[in-house]
Amino acid sequence: MRKKLLPSPGLSFGIFCGWLLLARSQSAGHIVLAALLAVVMPLLMSPLRPTPGSMRHLGVLVRLILRVGGEVVRSAIDVGQGVLQSRRQPPRGRFVVIPLELRDEHALAALAMISAVIPGTVWSELAPDRSALLMHVFDLDDEVEFVRTFKARFEHPLKEIFE
Repeated sequence: MRKKLLPSPGLSFGIFCGWLLLARSQSAGHIVLAALLAVVMPLLMSPLRPTPGSMRHLGVLVRLILRVGGEVVRSAIDVGQGVLQSRRQPPRGRFVVIPLELRDEHALAALAMISAVIPGTVWSELAPDRSALLMHVFDLDDEVEFVRTFKARFEHPLKEIFE
């Protein structure tokens, strides 16, 4: 019964507190309205929530998060240097097709987020059949090496975590 009434207790608590903070009032009317919203909004949004994914290998997940953080810093420095040196040596931006082995929707979503936060990735698109990722890379020397590195650093750990 509780799960039907409150499908997401954390979200309900956040809505309740958020409403009271935004209203800047703890009057009875605002408390009732906040409680009503905290119950009704998650019920209305529950069909939109994705099915929970299974995650395994927490150690691999931690290493992946640290790797992505390091890659963000390294890429930001590389892109900054590339922009500063662009008059002498223009960047060699190119589109790269990365064939994917991932099929899990949660893993693909995580891969999309990873590719979006790394500086130098100007644009990316997932193929309709989810077999490949098309990315535009800011500066690229060796396409084959980039694909191999991308798959080893990001796709393979995600496959281990989600599949």
